Amino acid sequence: MRLVVMQFVTLDGVSQGPGSSTEDTSDGFDRGGWLVPHMDELFVRRTSQWLGLADGLLLGRRTYTAFARDWPAITDPDDPYTGRMNSLPKYVVSNTLETGQWQPATVLRGDAAGAVRDLKAKPGRELQVHGSARLAGALLSAGVVDALRLVVAPVVLGSGRRLLTQPAEAAGLRLVRHEATGSGLLLLEYETAGAAPTADYDGVTGLVGG
Repeated sequence: MRLVVMQFVTLDGVSQGPGSSTEDTSDGFDRGGWLVPHMDELFVRRTSQWLGLADGLLLGRRTYTAFARDWPAITDPDDPYTGRMNSLPKYVVSNTLETGQWQPATVLRGDAAGAVRDLKAKPGRELQVHGSARLAGALLSAGVVDALRLVVAPVVLGSGRRLLTQPAEAAGLRLVRHEATGSGLLLLEYETAGAAPTADYDGVTGLVGG
């Protein structure tokens, strides 16, 4: 399976609490719900297609606990996500969680990167990380992430937990798809591309296409 990180972020990189004011108020965060005003038909269609590629969800303990509270409570038969979110296998990276109440669930203990490598070796399409920003950063640093799909909202919050703030290694990415919705969301898909390249600027003459 490929490991794909799926994240909603603001223009200043905040990934905390996109769906409601009460979704994640940890550390005193009170600016949740920033994604909802910008959700439109293209956003729903594309993110539903992305979820349709998943054969499993990989979650950190905090995200798993929040999802276990919220997703089973959604009963709208026309919701394009709920059935799949509730039925997909969940793999929870945690050294404190004993069992998972949101089934089917498997708790992964110890070396997260090693456990993920074992999962990736199994047949399937995508193992998707939703939320779980700290876990996503650790796995990107460990070199086990294959792709990132980001939805960037036209919002600057100025506070909140940010995505990928402390990777131990600089990671290179290659943009493979990009799209803008009518409400101003950017839908970006990157594939990982090894170490991040660097260079010193020496004028435009030597640049490709220059």
